[in-house]
Amino acid sequence: MTDLKAAIIEKAKEAGFDSVSFAPVTIPQRNLDRYQEFLEAGQYGDMDWMQEKNDWRRGPNSLWEECRTVIVLGMNYGPNQDPMLKLQFQERANISVYAQNKDYHDLVKKKLKQVARWLVETHSGQVKVFVDTAPVMEKAVAAQSGLGWQGKHTNLVSRDFGSWLFLGEIFTTLEIAPDKAVKDSCGNCQACLDICPTQAMPGPYKLDASRCISYLTIEHKSHIPVEFRNPMGNRIYGCDDCLAVCPWNKFAQMSDKMDFWPRAELSAPRLVDFLDLDDAGFRKFFSSSPIKRIGRNKFLRNVLIALGNARNPDLAEKIIPSLRDESPLVRAMAVWALGQLLDSSTFQALRQQYLPHEADTDVAREWG
Repeated sequence: MTDLKAAIIEKAKEAGFDSVSFAPVTIPQRNLDRYQEFLEAGQYGDMDWMQEKNDWRRGPNSLWEECRTVIVLGMNYGPNQDPMLKLQFQERANISVYAQNKDYHDLVKKKLKQVARWLVETHSGQVKVFVDTAPVMEKAVAAQSGLGWQGKHTNLVSRDFGSWLFLGEIFTTLEIAPDKAVKDSCGNCQACLDICPTQAMPGPYKLDASRCISYLTIEHKSHIPVEFRNPMGNRIYGCDDCLAVCPWNKFAQMSDKMDFWPRAELSAPRLVDFLDLDDAGFRKFFSSSPIKRIGRNKFLRNVLIALGNARNPDLAEKIIPSLRDESPLVRAMAVWALGQLLDSSTFQALRQQYLPHEADTDVAREWG
């Protein structure tokens, strides 16, 4: 058994994984209870699939009955600087660290399949691989394996890599002894709770996803509630605040994988440069990026909110053409942004020009 674990670890490291550990197929009851409370409170927003597939999340063997062991693999995507530094550049887009280059789902899954294929060829058994693509409570599973622990922000914290690990799992029918879970080392710290711009964490180890900027900018389907627009700042895709502020990042290190390094055009792009993107242009620009999946209209919704938060009236000229956009979602946020940037008389003059042509009630509501 020791030789098998050592061989798997060696193969996984060869494939590019930075952490490897082994988990049982059960989930601690405290995690299940917290998740049930989350569902009962309706804190999952538009993500109805979380409720619909709840039974599958009770443990790896609820998803696949034959599973006997979960091999948990982590890949470091640590940034080269504190992501929160970009918050001060209000006319520049702040994109979550994980989305500044290629889609990690594709990259990690390719490496998982490589390890899984070798495992079947050399040790038989059956396997299934997952990268945030199935109802797997992967952070709870990873914590069970000793890869790290779930911090008070509910994300995984690693002693070796801080907050910056992509997770992947290989479910296998092979019986492999699990590793020991590590101690929760958050102590009295609650920096992650205190830093959240929208107070999305009502308490330690609790998350109200419907208030989370990552949820709002990525999963939320329609208009972002007014109360969250100013706190978004220049965050147009995801939010790293609760990850970035964690003291355990003192042990973090920059990723050695070029596919996780930020593309120059996504490192700190000008917000106004995105306004000219039509659907085809959006798809082409984000062809290999996770950003592509939210679609052009939701993306521009986020961009326009960020422009409104920039508080520079000179940006209004660039925003006005969006008042004629085909998408009511985009038109509405163009109105909101202009309302943040222009004085009352100038805004009302625009209202007289554009409101009579606008039948959409959501857009009309933004005009006031």
